[in-house]
Amino acid sequence: MPLRLSISRLLGSALDACLPRACLLCGDPAGEQSVCAACAGDLPRLMAPLCPVCATPLPRAAPACGACLTDPPAFDATLAAWRYAFPLDDLVRRLKFGRRLASADFFAAAMQAGTLPGGDVLMPVPLSRERLRARGFNQALEIARPLARALRLPLDTASLARVRDAEPQSRLPWNARHRNVRHAFACHADLTGKAVILVDDVMTSGATLDAAARALKERGATRVTNWVAARAIRDAPG
Repeated sequence: MPLRLSISRLLGSALDACLPRACLLCGDPAGEQSVCAACAGDLPRLMAPLCPVCATPLPRAAPACGACLTDPPAFDATLAAWRYAFPLDDLVRRLKFGRRLASADFFAAAMQAGTLPGGDVLMPVPLSRERLRARGFNQALEIARPLARALRLPLDTASLARVRDAEPQSRLPWNARHRNVRHAFACHADLTGKAVILVDDVMTSGATLDAAARALKERGATRVTNWVAARAIRDAPG
């Protein structure tokens, strides 16, 4: 972790101990929580049943959605805490672009409160060197740290690398995103027989996680589970 980020975390912890915690969204007192009760009630939920593979809503319980049955992705399962919509999207932006690291801890706590994935190792989805240099930190790694501690699993930040700096996925239409991240990842470790948990902040089209999972499977991973804070639902209201 960069030194300035470590100092920021230490200062944040000291302030939390001395001052009443303010809600990450509205700024009102939140007690011991990161988000006050009123704002927590406004966070968008994912309504079951969900596709167990990609976490999109289903009209009825089924082994998978039509898209995953017709063209299965490289990953095997997806767990998400919320639907990616207002006001959760504001928390994500504040984490990524405002360095509000408390949001990462909040996301990790919410993910732990849901179904826990099984696996042998956690891996945050890596950023390219250029993106990491510009941002100063990887938000997926900041979310993954407390998750690895909670599950008592190793946190592997070295085996999976982003080897191609593609156009940001958020700027592209959904149907262009798979092509944009094709061959964007490489795995440098032998994962034979390992079940990997991939951690990220948001899953939108699933293209990035699919490309990462493909790289892991090529190096022997037997199962890849996506564990994300939020899942974007195409054409969802709100």
